[in-house]
Amino acid sequence: MEYTAGTIGRVFFLRVDHGEDLIEALQTVSRKENIRSAFFFLLGAIEQAELVAGPRAACVPPVPMWVKIGTPHEIIGIGNVFYEGDGPKVHLHCSIGRDEIVRTGCLRNQSKAFMVNEVCILEISGINAARVNDIEKGYSPVIFGKMDD
Repeated sequence: MEYTAGTIGRVFFLRVDHGEDLIEALQTVSRKENIRSAFFFLLGAIEQAELVAGPRAACVPPVPMWVKIGTPHEIIGIGNVFYEGDGPKVHLHCSIGRDEIVRTGCLRNQSKAFMVNEVCILEISGINAARVNDIEKGYSPVIFGKMDD
C-alpha cells in the first residue's frame, strides 16, 4: 500500500448534453482547466457505451469481459482523473440500468450521453500523482511522488 494526503481544490460542475461523449468531456475539461488529480461522481443517462464488466478469469494481467450498450440506460458513477503521459486518463466505474437489467463495470471507449449527465468534479490539491502503465499488471496504477512531466 502507498498513500498521500492532499486537500480539495477547485470544484467543477459539468453538464454533458445529449449526444456528447462523457469520457471525452471529462478529458476536455481536465485539459482545459489543468486538472491533474481529481475525484468525481455523476448521474444521468447513457445511450451508447462500452464497459468492462469484470475479468474473464482471476489472472494478472486480466482479460476483460466487454459489454456494449446501445439503448438508453440510467447511469450513476464515480471515478477519478490522473494524468498518464501527456493527457488526462479517466477511470470511471458505474452502474447502468434499464428496466430489470443492471450492469456494473468500468466505462471505456465510447460513452454517448442520453439527455444529460451531471458531473461534480473535486480537484485534489497538494499531491503529486500520475498513472504509469505497468505491462506486467496490465493496467496503469496511480503512482505517488516525483514524476517526470
